[in-house]
Amino acid sequence: MVSGQNSEDLKSFLDLKYQQYNSFDFIKDDPIQIPHLFDKKEDIEISAFLTSIISWGNRKSIIKSAKKMMELLDFSPHEFIINSTKNEIKKLNFIHRTFNTTDFQFFIISLKNIYLNHNGLENTFLIKNKDEFLFNEISNFRKIFFSVKHEKRTQKHVSNPLKGSSCKRINMFLRWMVRDDENVDFGIWKKISKSRLSCPLDVHTGRVGRKLGLIKRKQNDMKTLIELDNKLRSFDKNDPVKYDFSLFGLGMYEGF
Repeated sequence: MVSGQNSEDLKSFLDLKYQQYNSFDFIKDDPIQIPHLFDKKEDIEISAFLTSIISWGNRKSIIKSAKKMMELLDFSPHEFIINSTKNEIKKLNFIHRTFNTTDFQFFIISLKNIYLNHNGLENTFLIKNKDEFLFNEISNFRKIFFSVKHEKRTQKHVSNPLKGSSCKRINMFLRWMVRDDENVDFGIWKKISKSRLSCPLDVHTGRVGRKLGLIKRKQNDMKTLIELDNKLRSFDKNDPVKYDFSLFGLGMYEGF
């Protein structure tokens, strides 16, 4: 299957790959295994958010670092965050690539503010003015998240859609939370439609998307993401991001 196949054949191919890779086996090698350690809604979403933020590079390294974060939070992230003192937060020492101790401590402080003063993480992604995509919701979350005093360098860890970023990690986090999936994703956020989700655009999905003719632009930016999203929505308007499994699986496991 290469670029040039008709849309019906391409959709059938991607549907087949979705069925292949959307399975419990996917979890054991993917960072999504971290939130699968928990049952409480708040623990799932906090662990998922923190894991998604450090999700770039080698997956084994990501998983190892994410487990370290959970260990630092006593494997009860929600309870730790809402009850932690300033001194306890200052003792947190964590580094994953460019995400350092200062960043981690701020993330805990900001999440504490969100749970104590903004009715939780899900609520920060809910706004009245809805459009086809979730870019405004991401921007609203980002505004709230950085409303707490922080070092400017920390802002790079939460991408800004208003500056043209494809927001790969946040879109992956939203996929985990919103898609009601019996195998992999959680579907614990009920107030956002999965039809509005965007595909996490990374090296694998971008490369495969270009080979299949789903996207033409070379950059992995917002314009390319919209191009990809629109194509995937033409295949399944209700659940377009299910094809993230197809594209990622082809790139990661089949060297496509």
